[in-house]
Amino acid sequence: MNVLVIPEDSRKDKDLLKPLIEAMMVELGKPRARVRVCEKPVLGGVGEALKWERIFESLDRYVTDLFLLIVDRDGERNSGRRETLTGIEARCAAVLGEGQALLGEHAIEEAEVWVLAGHDLPQGWAWRDIRAHLNPKEAYFSTFLTAHRGLSDDAAGRSILARQAASNFRRICSRCPEDVGRRMNRVRMRI
Repeated sequence: MNVLVIPEDSRKDKDLLKPLIEAMMVELGKPRARVRVCEKPVLGGVGEALKWERIFESLDRYVTDLFLLIVDRDGERNSGRRETLTGIEARCAAVLGEGQALLGEHAIEEAEVWVLAGHDLPQGWAWRDIRAHLNPKEAYFSTFLTAHRGLSDDAAGRSILARQAASNFRRICSRCPEDVGRRMNRVRMRI
């Protein structure tokens, strides 16, 4: 099975998402699934990632079984993002071949939260606070990465943290049932 992850910005999210999606596929009984991250086109943000023309460009460029479009919700004001993703899924279903699908998911509030979910939290941090925060990347993830783990806030540091988190994928699902758990169940139904 081939899986293509389409992040809202591959320059920032590829090192976070690839190990998490690989861990999900292992959990789903597909350890040999080939997971790639779409780097061309670079979408450069959620606005571009939700444009049909940009999605179609990825569908047209890559031959794969499962496309996973993953964007950040970025706050309750964007709670309608789920509906937008559902609309994109419907349009894709009309153009994709047999055995292919695009599933969209929004990270509440950001994909960095999924990585934090796979780690033991520093003393004094409450998971419900992280999950509810409007800017968890700045308030928690960056601090965890640099101050608590001594890693640089670059692709290498983010990749290390994500690979560590991926080893606790069940914890990620239990802490993030509304997005990670939901996505895993939806992928399970497609494979």
